[in-house]
Amino acid sequence: MRTILFILTCFVALTSLVSGIIIITYPDGRVMQLSTDLLATSPFTDFLVPGIVLTVLVGGTSLLALFFNIGRHVSRYKWALAAGIMVCGWIIVQMLFINTFFWLQFIYLGVGIIMMLIAYQLMGKELI
Repeated sequence: MRTILFILTCFVALTSLVSGIIIITYPDGRVMQLSTDLLATSPFTDFLVPGIVLTVLVGGTSLLALFFNIGRHVSRYKWALAAGIMVCGWIIVQMLFINTFFWLQFIYLGVGIIMMLIAYQLMGKELI
């Protein structure tokens, strides 16, 4: 279970940080093949703010969870749980704002849920 959590956390940290930085660098979405038309029902005109949120909240929390996991810090599973919550929150808000569903959103939603479940289970085992 620890290995699965580690792999999922690495995956989320890497993909969200790289994607977020690309979106911040190119907020018009062209590099990621995203149309700003997706943002028509959101409060944003380009992808700059979503890119910052993706990088800082999702990527940053996942990266911290990863570092705490590597260092076997006492709060490592709490950080992994927080990272899972951030992933799920990000995807749910994204779905609500853009009113469009893509298969990748469901993959990340599943990854976030699995991260939360594993982290919660491992937190309970540490209390014993």
